[in-house]
Amino acid sequence: MSTVRDGPRPVDPGPGIGPTLAPEPYTVWSRTQDTRDTATLVLAPSRTGSVPAFEPGQFNMLSVPGRGEVAISISGDPGRPGEWVHTVRSLGLATQAIAGATPGSLLAVRGPYGRGWPVDRAWGKDVVIVAGGVGLAPVRPLILELLRHRDRVGRLEVIYGARTPDDLLYAPELAGWRHRTDARFQVTVDAAGREWYGDVGLVTQRVPDARFDAANTVAFLCGPEIMMRLTAEALESRGVPRPAIWVSLERTMQCGIGLCGHCQLGPYLLCRDGPVLPYADVAPLLRIRGL
Repeated sequence: MSTVRDGPRPVDPGPGIGPTLAPEPYTVWSRTQDTRDTATLVLAPSRTGSVPAFEPGQFNMLSVPGRGEVAISISGDPGRPGEWVHTVRSLGLATQAIAGATPGSLLAVRGPYGRGWPVDRAWGKDVVIVAGGVGLAPVRPLILELLRHRDRVGRLEVIYGARTPDDLLYAPELAGWRHRTDARFQVTVDAAGREWYGDVGLVTQRVPDARFDAANTVAFLCGPEIMMRLTAEALESRGVPRPAIWVSLERTMQCGIGLCGHCQLGPYLLCRDGPVLPYADVAPLLRIRGL
């Protein structure tokens, strides 16, 4: 993992101005290569203006001229205004261009959009967060917010899984989290060599070992849909009520404001009604093949 900084240092420009419909230019201040195909960018305003405030779980629309526009979750700390942080996995032309952007280069950004994690529902309860692969990026702001207000929640259990140790995001920060005594972070991988001394297996296999009071727990899940569905079922089998489980669904978003219809899931437009939704509402839809 390597970090390069060369752009203007982000500063706190004052109160946020809310979501924008027109793209605004942002400069890449730093770039960290998290894995072989995933990078984290810190963006600062390229001209006078405010970085909008955001809720954990919301997303921005990022674009490079001539390469297209994509929806990318905001991965930054809600308590640090003045910058956008986005973790981008290279999958197509647009994401390759964005993830490969070098410090000092420009990106177009509009947002924030969508409904985020219902953080207020965590107060006074045990919290379970389960993330798979790049699904850690959308829950990172949630984790940081809960750690900032650690005294307002009960037990805090975070389960994170990736394919291999080389696919784990935020390695230095993850190591720091795992050494905390006021929260429990379980990290597992699907496969590993002899150099890996951690757990091997699916995130669902770690749920039975999680410590929480099921009747007083709220759960937040982010990752592949099959992972979230199986994890939700594992939590329900331990007594967590279905209405206390929330999932983040980010599929085929194109406009970000509910106009194009590409992200429709049954009665929901995920960019407008989500991406975070109650599992109880979407569970039947996730079982319909091809929907």
